[in-house]
Amino acid sequence: MSLRQRLAQLVGRLQDPQKVARFQRLCGVEAPPRRSADPREDEKAEAPLAGDPRLRGRPPGAPGGPQPPGSDRNQCPAKPDGGGSPNGVRNGLAAELGPASPRRAGALRRNSLTGEEGQLARVSNWPLYCLFCFGTELGNELFYILFFPFWIWNLDPLVGRRLVVIWVLVMYLGQCTKDIIRWPRPASPPVVKLEVFYNSEYSMPSTHAMSGTAIPISMVLLTYGRWQYPLIYGLILIPCWCSLVCLSRIYMGMHSILDIIAGFLYTILILAVFYPFVDLIDNFNQTHKYAPLIIIGLHLALGIFSFTLDTWSTSRGDTAEILGSGAGIACGSHVTYNMGLVLDPSLDILPLAGPPITMTLFGKAILRILIGMVFVLIVRDVMKKITIPLACKIFNIPCDDIRKARQHMEVELPYRYITYGMVGFSITFFVPYIFFFIGIS
Repeated sequence: MSLRQRLAQLVGRLQDPQKVARFQRLCGVEAPPRRSADPREDEKAEAPLAGDPRLRGRPPGAPGGPQPPGSDRNQCPAKPDGGGSPNGVRNGLAAELGPASPRRAGALRRNSLTGEEGQLARVSNWPLYCLFCFGTELGNELFYILFFPFWIWNLDPLVGRRLVVIWVLVMYLGQCTKDIIRWPRPASPPVVKLEVFYNSEYSMPSTHAMSGTAIPISMVLLTYGRWQYPLIYGLILIPCWCSLVCLSRIYMGMHSILDIIAGFLYTILILAVFYPFVDLIDNFNQTHKYAPLIIIGLHLALGIFSFTLDTWSTSRGDTAEILGSGAGIACGSHVTYNMGLVLDPSLDILPLAGPPITMTLFGKAILRILIGMVFVLIVRDVMKKITIPLACKIFNIPCDDIRKARQHMEVELPYRYITYGMVGFSITFFVPYIFFFIGIS
């Protein structure tokens, strides 16, 4: 057997959904019992759903109705020979799923735009379920919108900015690679889909695994030598963080083992190539006279290069959000630097020693987080209320139902880019200015 054939066999084994299902069963996750052969029992089981107008009068497998096990409704179809229908659903058609049904037990997250929910499942090991829920959240928006501001406002703005540069690069390349390779999510059954928020995206590589690899490694690379702490702390953090995020994606039924391994190795390659240029990029963002124009133009160009408007998918919206956040944070750091609001410590006093933790220091940190996050959330809400109706008006799309309107890429992409661009700008300029004004910077 040739090396090529052996590699193909290895890839096939690592991509096998049965291995994902076996890991889920090992961790205490099982699919619910199959439907009873007695129709009367099925009627009793379905009685609680009788009030849902989407489900009434529709046989299993009918369009818009409940799908039988093994249907393609909860999978992202592969493209034969690189062609076929695009990922996600055709632009604007996701709304046909109708209003979301009540949340079901065992579903971690629901796709707020399509109403699709995770499968019902029997979970016998709740500590593991909670642990892996936490692990998967380390790659979601809630974590990012707390993690990066915390670094910039309370710990070390320089490290926070450069973490964002690395995160944007890694996530952008990961999302684009998914749309090039176009591999489907693990088949269900046998896999139990506990989370479907990203189910309209392709699977290879896992961007959760990429983020869960890039962030802890970059944290250690950026802080060791700059701050005084034992290296062993970083060497413990990296495998713990990375393993938790990667295993959580298999546990949730969203990725195969191959997706996780590819995401991890891809991130190592990206860091090896681009990490030496992170200092140069951050210095350029802060000091170059025309940095804001170049930053905005570059991020828009990257978005135009990677986006298509014929399909709806969370992947393209997430990419716009990533690029917008990165552009906003970079532009905000440029203005902050030129106004002298935040100054990085001189290289002569490195490595830095952590200040003693006092009630005053702790109180200011909590106050900065509370004030900062309230302001950021207000900015996000205001920009959402402005950008979505404006995009609908420009592209002549009905705006009476925001959920349906956002399923058009002409609305979703400008909304995500502009809104999260302003969020990023607020994190590195408006909020630090507020801190300086009230004396808690």
